[in-house]
Amino acid sequence: MNTPLELTVGPVLYHWPRQVLLDFYAAMADSPATTVVLGEVVCARRRELRLADWLAVGRELAAAGKQVVLATQALVETEADLRLITHQGEQGEFAVEAGDASALALLAGKVPLVLGPHINVYSRAALQEHADLGVRAWVAQVELSLDAVAHINPAADPVCTPEGRAIRTEVWAFGRVPLSFSARCFTARHHHVAKDQCGYPCIDDGDGLAVRSTDGTPFLVLNGNQTQSAAVQCLLGDGAALRAAGVHSLRLSPCAQGFLQVLRDHDAVINRG
Repeated sequence: MNTPLELTVGPVLYHWPRQVLLDFYAAMADSPATTVVLGEVVCARRRELRLADWLAVGRELAAAGKQVVLATQALVETEADLRLITHQGEQGEFAVEAGDASALALLAGKVPLVLGPHINVYSRAALQEHADLGVRAWVAQVELSLDAVAHINPAADPVCTPEGRAIRTEVWAFGRVPLSFSARCFTARHHHVAKDQCGYPCIDDGDGLAVRSTDGTPFLVLNGNQTQSAAVQCLLGDGAALRAAGVHSLRLSPCAQGFLQVLRDHDAVINRG
């Protein structure tokens, strides 16, 4: 029997209403997921849940046997953003997934760290530098092939922390692929409103705002200041290749409908044959 691949629920990237978020995480407590990543990654102005709320959700998930990780923003723009990262590091309960280099600078040595998928690591030497800061796991960049992932952190000779702990590898296995972030909010621009007084029109787009080419082909998805692929990446049939690349866990990015079934399908196919 192959070693099971752990399933990680990535942070919700879209702007969902507060109760929808709470109901979603209540469902995750009774799911096949091993780890749940919590927090706002895309836009600092989205405040349906604040840090105290995220911590309360995290405690409920931990009580249900889940590993909990707090995620920082991927695009840090203000002093307030930096203060929030500092508070995330001070909470003392959960590991933190660094969304950008500022989080590493603020939190190294203070809390267990995970490298998020938006921090560029393209070589073994780069991963080793981060391991020396106390990073215990990394989420490979979505543009890396499995061959490249295996070359950076091979199963037979993994990168290790100074204490000799092997760095764990996670890959983006399900969800629209994150392509870029911008200081400009494209959703606000689409609705002809100012970013700082937007009124949160993105809350009406549970899976982002689809963009089509002139011939009607799905092209991109706008999600506030984030741009995503229109297509959904899915590695459901690639269990053997994932294990061969030294992957330990699969990141499944939440969608507005049917996500619990997505988790169950990945567990059934990849881990249960």
